[in-house]
Amino acid sequence: MPDMTEYPPEPWRIKMVEPIRATTREYRERALRDAGWNPCLLRSEDVRVDLFTDSGTNAMSDRQWSALLRGDEAYAGARSFYVFEQAVRSYYGYEHVIPVHQGRGGENILSRCLIRPGTHIAGNMYFPSTLAHQELNGATFHDVIVDEAQDPASEHPFKGNVDLGKLRAVIAEVGPAAMPYLSIAATVNMAGGQPISVANLTEVCELAHANGIPVFLDTARAVENAWFVQRREPGWADRSIAEILRALCAPTDGAVMSAKKDSLANIGGWIGLRDSGLAERARDLVLLFEGLHTYGGMAGRDMEAIAQGIAESVDEDHIGARVAQVEYLGRRLHAAGVPIIRPLGGHCVCVDATATLPHIPRTEFTAQTLAAAVYLDAGIRGVERGGVSAGRDPETGENRFPPLEFLRLAIPRRVYTRAHIDLVADSVIRVHRQRDRIVNGLAFSYEPDHLRFFQARFKPTQGTSIFAEGGVE
Repeated sequence: MPDMTEYPPEPWRIKMVEPIRATTREYRERALRDAGWNPCLLRSEDVRVDLFTDSGTNAMSDRQWSALLRGDEAYAGARSFYVFEQAVRSYYGYEHVIPVHQGRGGENILSRCLIRPGTHIAGNMYFPSTLAHQELNGATFHDVIVDEAQDPASEHPFKGNVDLGKLRAVIAEVGPAAMPYLSIAATVNMAGGQPISVANLTEVCELAHANGIPVFLDTARAVENAWFVQRREPGWADRSIAEILRALCAPTDGAVMSAKKDSLANIGGWIGLRDSGLAERARDLVLLFEGLHTYGGMAGRDMEAIAQGIAESVDEDHIGARVAQVEYLGRRLHAAGVPIIRPLGGHCVCVDATATLPHIPRTEFTAQTLAAAVYLDAGIRGVERGGVSAGRDPETGENRFPPLEFLRLAIPRRVYTRAHIDLVADSVIRVHRQRDRIVNGLAFSYEPDHLRFFQARFKPTQGTSIFAEGGVE
């Protein structure tokens, strides 16, 4: 086990607690069957440590709770909007700030503003909700991420980087007029929370702008990306996280933000833009789908909490401890021989499902099977990232199987202690050591049309369990 010094004391103390409970194996088996073998459909009270997502599951600070009380709930022109607007402008640098209820609200607005049927979007790996909005509006996505991102064992420090050769090839193939924008993430969720370098992002923007193509950044975890830049990219070690965050955003034309991640809030988001004309079009659509352009589906108190959370997110002690907790879990699993995506990302540890369960074919949704096994062992909820999340090809109707198939364990910010993380590590290691007892994969018993990992239901491909007789000891 790693030395105690490798797990720094949390830079906060606990003022309020929420009870959680342990359950029996028999109870969890019933609960998972009732949920159609999909951990997403479990009741939260049936989960002991919830690592399904780090989105909206963070613990707010005393200052954020205090900010809630300052919320101005006026329908139009609330004071809280201007506090929120100033925070985004100060830390991210975008002039036009348009609130939305969460990140996918911004994805919807941006897609409707710019995408037309037959157009093409290039980016550094897809994200399910982003891809869904792009495809629903008629675009085809092209993955131009570096090859190292598809290799779980690669130690490339910036696996979120764009391969400029791939990007040039897409521009040459479809023509810049058919590319309404580039969709760039910092960090890249579906690669395991991997960062993009400032140098690469700058080169991407220069290439795109030379071809008249705007670049929009997914900034949900850009603070975590800034932390990796500070630690890994030459020339940035002496710059503050706040400075690096501004540098990441500076060459881009705009951003979509889920404030439920870096900004430590439980709901909310924004679109940041530099072009005033595009901002007016976006505000028009926000009126239709989100709410007035000065609240965008949020209460005034939510905007106040986000504004405070933005300031807290760039605190060096906070972000250092946040990433260290992720690294601690990853080091424990790696030391025990559990195959994980390397290097460790900023918000999650990802267990390579195909390496863990090579005997379960991907057509039987290997990562979904592993997620079910980990829940059954100790009540730990993660999420599948692979064939289920990738969905079906809109033209052929065939399942898409991306190169990476993993169980994502996303750690909420300021929520769990070292003891909880050790519980997770012990459980995943135990399942890995007894993986040969998992003999059946899963098949759909109900398949939604979109974002199917949220609501799909499954059944074992044979019998009534994924385990051999006797289960996991």
